[in-house]
Amino acid sequence: MTSIADVPAAVQTAIRPPAPRRRRARTGPLVLLLLGPSAVLIVLFIVLPAVYGIWLSLTNTQLTGFAARDPKFVGIDNYTYLLASTDFLSSLGQTGTFLFWSAIVGQTVLGMVAAVLLSRPWIRGKGFFGAALLMPMVVPEVVASLTWASVLATSTEGTLNRLTGLFGAEPTAWLQTAPMLAIILVNIWRGLAFAMIMFQAALEDVPAELIEAARVDGASALQVFRHVTLPLIRGPVFLYLLLTTISTVGVFGLVYFLTRGGPGGQTRLAAIYIYERALQFSQIGIGSAASIILLVIVVVLGFTYVRLAKIEV
Repeated sequence: MTSIADVPAAVQTAIRPPAPRRRRARTGPLVLLLLGPSAVLIVLFIVLPAVYGIWLSLTNTQLTGFAARDPKFVGIDNYTYLLASTDFLSSLGQTGTFLFWSAIVGQTVLGMVAAVLLSRPWIRGKGFFGAALLMPMVVPEVVASLTWASVLATSTEGTLNRLTGLFGAEPTAWLQTAPMLAIILVNIWRGLAFAMIMFQAALEDVPAELIEAARVDGASALQVFRHVTLPLIRGPVFLYLLLTTISTVGVFGLVYFLTRGGPGGQTRLAAIYIYERALQFSQIGIGSAASIILLVIVVVLGFTYVRLAKIEV
């Protein structure tokens, strides 16, 4: 048998794999070419605005007055002011209520129910119900807000008041008597389609053999879903919770067009508070500090979701 030492040096060089450094040198320009534009866009539109926002939160910058022409560094004064402000803390509490009931409970639970039902072969009219659930997803936020403002209108011309009037009820100012409930239901209506799509795709990846085996062992439909299906789709569920938390915390137009944060500040979410401080009261520094606090809360929730889903980042 011929040993490697007997092979000529030229042949040994030809059959050896290329050096890692040489391979990296060849693929380096390709990687830069493919990832470079995305990296530049991320830096320009995400990193730099975030850094600038942090800087503004440490100053007394305003849109009008002397602070607009000559802003000064104030350190953490804006943060201490916000953390001692009952208005800001109340807006955070209302944002948490809105997030919990509309996104974490409403959209997630109802989206899962819709996905499970539409995945059943015995359900009739899947196309119709699927299209009905998808329609809110394609409606622009402003159009949806104006539509629901007409539905919840105070006068007898409001769609909901017309329906309740058929049973002899008096017209009700829905956006005055139950403003938080109104915006929660509208947000559930808008986000239900996305939840259904994500969960339905996750359910299709669940092996049918495991479900059949559980049924053969005598498990009920609820037990199969709880002990077999739900653990297998845990990753997509927490991924959706992460996405819906980010989008729901940033909801502005829907709430602003319906209630403008009222009545009496009952629906003044953090996004509304930031808008009022930064643009209506011209306090850019305080508005930026409120945005950074909200960003930190969302990041903490995001890492919590990732840890609960046991997903490596």
